[in-house]
Amino acid sequence: MKSINLKEKHASFKQQWHPHQIAIVDDMQVLLAKLQGEFVWHSHEKEDELFQVVKGTLYMKFRDRTETVHTGEIIVVPKGVEHCPMTKNDEEVHVLLFEKISTAHTGTVAHEMTQTNYPKI
Repeated sequence: MKSINLKEKHASFKQQWHPHQIAIVDDMQVLLAKLQGEFVWHSHEKEDELFQVVKGTLYMKFRDRTETVHTGEIIVVPKGVEHCPMTKNDEEVHVLLFEKISTAHTGTVAHEMTQTNYPKI
């Protein structure tokens, strides 16, 4: 049991839209990611997904609205809800994700941005 410095962990990788695993809590995983631009519309049929913004501003697009999530805030995307995370003005946003280990990166959507392996850091 050691503390985890999120700033140091984020500094340890450069890839965007590629989550990195920093911890496991029961059947959940804690991931860090860097986001820039627009991701892929997708949903997770059986899993909720929590995003905490560590740095920057995240825009979580839903089919009927866009929610703005600032540094220090979280948003929970309920299972089955289609969403598309994005950033604006070339800003790189740092996030912490909390989700079940079984959660597929882009749900059932196959896309060139889809990741199937999350490096442990």
